[in-house]
Amino acid sequence: MNRYSLFLSAFVILIAFAQTPQAPLPVVRGYTDAEAQQRKPFEQRLRAMAEANRIREFMTRMAAEPHHAGSNGGKAVAEYALEQFKSFGLEARIETFDVLLPYPVQRSLEVVAPDRKVARLREAPLPEDPDSQDAEQLPTFHAYSANGDVTAQVVYANYGRREDFELLRQKGIDIRGKIALVRYGRVFRGMKPKVAAEFGAIGCIVYSDPRDDGYWHGFVYPKGPFRPRTGVQRGSVMDLPLHPGDPLTPGKPSIPSTPRLKLEQAATLTKIPVMPVSWEDAKLIIDQMNGPMAPPEWRGSVPSPYHLGPGPAAVRLRVENDNATRTIRNVIAHIRGSEFPNEYVIYGNHHDAWVNGAADPVSGAASVMEAARVLAKAYKGGWRPKRSIAFALWDGEEFGLLGSTEWAEKHKDSLLKNAVAYFNSDTVLRGPLGIQGSAVLSRFIEEWMRDFPDPGARRSLLEANSKQATELSPLGSGSDYTAFAHHLGIPSLNAAYEGNMSGVYHSNYDTLRWFQYFGDPDFLYTTSFAGFMVTGLSRLADATVLPYDFSRVRDYLSRNVQDLKKQAKGKPLQWDALDREIERFEAVRRTYWNQLRAAYPKFGKADRAKIQKLNEALYTSEQLWLRPEGLPGRQWYKGQLSAPGKYTGYGAKPLPWIREAIEDQDYDQAQKGIQALAESTAAVAERLRLIGKLASEL
Repeated sequence: MNRYSLFLSAFVILIAFAQTPQAPLPVVRGYTDAEAQQRKPFEQRLRAMAEANRIREFMTRMAAEPHHAGSNGGKAVAEYALEQFKSFGLEARIETFDVLLPYPVQRSLEVVAPDRKVARLREAPLPEDPDSQDAEQLPTFHAYSANGDVTAQVVYANYGRREDFELLRQKGIDIRGKIALVRYGRVFRGMKPKVAAEFGAIGCIVYSDPRDDGYWHGFVYPKGPFRPRTGVQRGSVMDLPLHPGDPLTPGKPSIPSTPRLKLEQAATLTKIPVMPVSWEDAKLIIDQMNGPMAPPEWRGSVPSPYHLGPGPAAVRLRVENDNATRTIRNVIAHIRGSEFPNEYVIYGNHHDAWVNGAADPVSGAASVMEAARVLAKAYKGGWRPKRSIAFALWDGEEFGLLGSTEWAEKHKDSLLKNAVAYFNSDTVLRGPLGIQGSAVLSRFIEEWMRDFPDPGARRSLLEANSKQATELSPLGSGSDYTAFAHHLGIPSLNAAYEGNMSGVYHSNYDTLRWFQYFGDPDFLYTTSFAGFMVTGLSRLADATVLPYDFSRVRDYLSRNVQDLKKQAKGKPLQWDALDREIERFEAVRRTYWNQLRAAYPKFGKADRAKIQKLNEALYTSEQLWLRPEGLPGRQWYKGQLSAPGKYTGYGAKPLPWIREAIEDQDYDQAQKGIQALAESTAAVAERLRLIGKLASEL
């Protein structure tokens, strides 16, 4: 599920924040300056060990055939990855879960009035790309659509956002009892049928408009990278902002001992049938629409006038999915740490695709495998990381982050106690680096980028990105970091070299040919990304004291609270308690940081048990931002610093409890959110006092 369509990931990193002048800053947090200097040649050797030929080999094998979750092709890819991890010398296993995983049984769409037309509902094979003709392709469909057979007039509703349906209502256009025609983009696809149903629609059709990812931008595939006229974006329409994972086992792992909900009890399933189509098929409907012209900003590039309706175009939409339970397979490998073996850093990417998935996800999965090979080779050469490193290739991500969520729920207790951080990737293409992550990792990421070369120029990644943004973007959802960051409170990041694959996203044109022509032709960026990740993984795993920094957490709190005050100006909200806790947090943070910096020279000689206690206090501090009751109306999401928006799906909402209550004009709920955040801020400040005390005792 590459999140190109949200485009909320900033090409990050970070401005320097003024520090107190008395003690020099370490060159690399977590290390003495002498250790950092000694480490430089090691990190240079590590990144030089990543090989383009290896990336090409992994991708060629994994993207050779369709391999959607639960399929024989998916099983073969998991078994290949397991074989490779073991060949590197790693301990590795496959861990399975049985989950609700629907496949399509029947799909049809026809215009029944005024003139009958039948939609193709199939992507045309291309002679230039044999993989576009592969057998075992999963048909174009939306996973977790409601089954149904509905006939009604059509209303065009732009991107299918709440504000789009609200504008239709203001114009006197009634969506009740109608079928909504909406285009992809701006919000997660699952929000479109959800909102359509809330406004009374009985069905939803989602199409790819060429203004967004087709010929409007340039040549279409196979001549160029953009979506051809028959291209369709498959995808899940699970209500991810409620919870990801198996819809029938919310908050619990999908294993035999877990009771399962009945299908009609599952809150994340859509209420109406929904279907994805190409712009060629959408044109059959648009051509026969009438009513007011759509506003100029609603008009795409289908060569036909954009009328709002309703009708006179009427369609019959039939959707039937089997709602079967199928097996998914996560592949897990690890390197055991030498000093703190129970502490571990996890690096994950999914391996399932909607079809061949060369870009999404195989480019990222191949980088995980190459990172594992490089670090395994370093281990054979004598390197012993202080902490353990785990590598994960998740299954079922495309359907709704199934593999990673079920695994995190199953291993919750161990993760809460021992997981230091989770690194995630999804798709790697030729383009600038993008990172989103937990604010506590900001300084670590800044130094990591400072010390790594930009593959496209003679400069560091930090120099390449410093003009683009001033802060680390918070995490929303849409990829496998979600359970770790938002449910368990594990410091997390999501990284990629970001190119534009929108033209083939989730289609049968996401193939090796497309990737080698338009994604990363010489495998420069995928290879560099593997080197980038081994640098960060090894640096975090080897640090005597974890390089977390809370100044950016304070900045994040202050900035977003001020933003919310502006939004709620004149409303009955009391901010004083939260303001006081943020001020106290900053005072404690300065003291703790001075204590920690003063302890740096002692790191190498300190008692291991004391160091371990200090580190545990650091990495479990992120859990103090969790609330056991979760966010209002969605208990699974427990973090207060960020979450996907209820009606964005992927895009992050900073301080979501307060922000969304203000947006809903529910000021009683907003006040509860302010109080909850003040309590958590106080708890983290107390933790920093403890960390400072532990540091001074080294």
